[in-house]
Amino acid sequence: MQKKKFKVTPLERAWILYDVGNSAFVLMIATLVPIFFNALAEAGGVSKVNYLAYWGYASSVVTVITAVLGPILGTLADTKNFKKPIFMLCLFVGVLGCCAMGAARTWLPFLVVFIVAKIGFSGSLVFYDSMLGDVTTPERMDMVSSRGYAWGYIGSCVPFVVCLALVLGSSAIGMSQMTALTIALFITAVWWLVTTLPLLRRYRQVNYVEVEQHAIRQSFVRIGQTLKHLPQDKQVFWFLLAFFCYIDGVYTIIDMATAYGTALGLDTTGLLLALLVTQIVAFPSALIFGRLSAKYPSSQLIPVCIAAYTGIAVFAFFLKSQWQFWVLAVVVGMFQGGVQALSRSHFAKIIPQEKSGEYFGLFDICGKGASFLGTMIVSVGSQLTGSANVGVGSIAILFVIGFVLFGISTRTEETKQA
Repeated sequence: MQKKKFKVTPLERAWILYDVGNSAFVLMIATLVPIFFNALAEAGGVSKVNYLAYWGYASSVVTVITAVLGPILGTLADTKNFKKPIFMLCLFVGVLGCCAMGAARTWLPFLVVFIVAKIGFSGSLVFYDSMLGDVTTPERMDMVSSRGYAWGYIGSCVPFVVCLALVLGSSAIGMSQMTALTIALFITAVWWLVTTLPLLRRYRQVNYVEVEQHAIRQSFVRIGQTLKHLPQDKQVFWFLLAFFCYIDGVYTIIDMATAYGTALGLDTTGLLLALLVTQIVAFPSALIFGRLSAKYPSSQLIPVCIAAYTGIAVFAFFLKSQWQFWVLAVVVGMFQGGVQALSRSHFAKIIPQEKSGEYFGLFDICGKGASFLGTMIVSVGSQLTGSANVGVGSIAILFVIGFVLFGISTRTEETKQA
């Protein structure tokens, strides 16, 4: 009998479209924004090493704030009819912050606005990821999650190509690069908002807890109970510890790739094109991992991705030339979507669905809020040694620890099923 072709539902498609929208912001933050910040920092007399460090510290501040707010807002969002309004609040903070970055003309205000915009973006992902259990079924989660990342990668290239052409060709059309970047940030914000509209129209919260008196106070009580009992759910507990380590490394590489290449003095245009190649390679790679998930469990595929990233970090330690950065960009693209998508769907399958917002708030602490531990390792390592290579190469230890802890989580699951 011929296997039925996988088709997404209208609700699943609307959910996937948000990945297409927010990924444009991610790509802008990973490419043009660090280069613009570098120009502002140089104008302000900031050294190359300190520029990389300040960018890392800003990402770490975002993570700390998101780590505090994420579980609280996530738990509150589990209350009936609360998830969409809080999601919309975070979305609008991110979109408006994206527009406002173009108004900054010195490096410190720019960094502050960047932090606010990134907090809105990171907060929206807590609720977006937790919606997965509302928009699809457990057996479809791996495929839908993979398609979200896949279409996010390729879809984000549409506004990015326009923005890149605008910024790089600004002098040819008689426009300053500052004005071009302001317009590019506005284009990205509009793309992000417009691609979110179908989800706002179609989404309904299916899994929830009933509205209680003093909902905010009760959300604190629920998160306290979850944290208290979390070590007893060993599969979730060990997975979160593993995820904290390996995904921190993944997001550090995403967040700091352009800043790293710029600090090494590599050609700006070459860096941007290489990272565009990462997005293009990531599209089919994420779809391939989605198909592989139909044959192999995510508990076997995720360690493959972690091992690959360990090699990527080691390779980054020796990176010196442009062609090596291109190799790095292609290999990252091959595994980036797989490890993100499978981690999201793997977690969604092992948690209580009615507490998805609460649990994805914890999930966000470990990952999407940015990479606190990884960026700190890069920043401190770079400043202590005076070498960006040492800082970036040091994050290999995060992947090794994550690999070991994920193995413990998998063995816990097998023991539970035995």
